Amino acid sequence: MPITVVLAVGLDPWLLAAHGAAWRSANYIVIPADTIKEAIDHFKSGDFDLVLLGSSIAAENKERLTSLIRASGSRTPVVCVANSLNGIDLLQDAALRSEPGALLAGLGEILAETAKMRRGPATSYGNAS
Repeated sequence: MPITVVLAVGLDPWLLAAHGAAWRSANYIVIPADTIKEAIDHFKSGDFDLVLLGSSIAAENKERLTSLIRASGSRTPVVCVANSLNGIDLLQDAALRSEPGALLAGLGEILAETAKMRRGPATSYGNAS
């Protein structure tokens, strides 16, 4: 089973700890970053499957980090954890609720969709009509 590496930016330490066991059992490795600078440094030096932005990050910092990720040419999904799904910035690929089950399920769906898009359309072999 493949391991998924997530850059978790600005998530509260208690939230990471609360979700940690569930994430590990689902084969997620979570690299925390407390600041935007730390997140940028990690992103530049790492290979992440997903970037997760905590709800405590100011909107302008979310926009800045997402813009830097997109400017790098990366297609890594950027997901925002939100207490409510109102007013979510359109730069991010998705917004998910912070409840452990919903967050983990949502991450799985986003990663599956991203993998499907990267594979491209299915190729038909044999007697295609």
